[in-house]
Amino acid sequence: MREDRAAFVEFCGGDELVLPPAEAEDLFNAYYRHRQEAAVAAHPGRARGRRLPGLDLPFFELPRELADSDTIGVIYDQVDGLNFYADYGMLRDLFADPALAGRGQHQDLLRTYLREESIEPLPIRRLATAHPETADVVFRKLLRKPGFTWSEHGEALLRRRKPWYYENKRRPGVSVIGDRLSALAAGRR
Repeated sequence: MREDRAAFVEFCGGDELVLPPAEAEDLFNAYYRHRQEAAVAAHPGRARGRRLPGLDLPFFELPRELADSDTIGVIYDQVDGLNFYADYGMLRDLFADPALAGRGQHQDLLRTYLREESIEPLPIRRLATAHPETADVVFRKLLRKPGFTWSEHGEALLRRRKPWYYENKRRPGVSVIGDRLSALAAGRR
């Protein structure tokens, strides 16, 4: 995963992106095509005689719930791996401009990010770290707690809202498998 993340950062220019869904799909298809070309070039003898998927074949398609979003957030974290977030651009806007915290749509989105078990603490941590001057204001308005500060209460909030995340040991999001297991997974014996 470490190697793939480094290749992703080099290809995309960073480990956090906000894109319209169609651009995200195009970018990932270009990235996976690039990775396939690099792998074939690094081991030209191994590919000889094997049927490889065409380099023009799309590898990546967003699930419907992400494809219907205005923006997709992509974060390739060192610990949590590669993750996709619906409407991440709106959430980023909220932290950049805390005046938006008074709007129901922005508050509802942050509540969803805090409530959903399919969303780990990563995007909230990233935004609070990127916007330390506004994170307190955003959470004070959302939680209606005038004394809330991210530095003092943020981790406890995440632990309370996402206990499942802290109960499990973090594992890499990418696993390398050998030829035999790959053949079995593909249905070949």
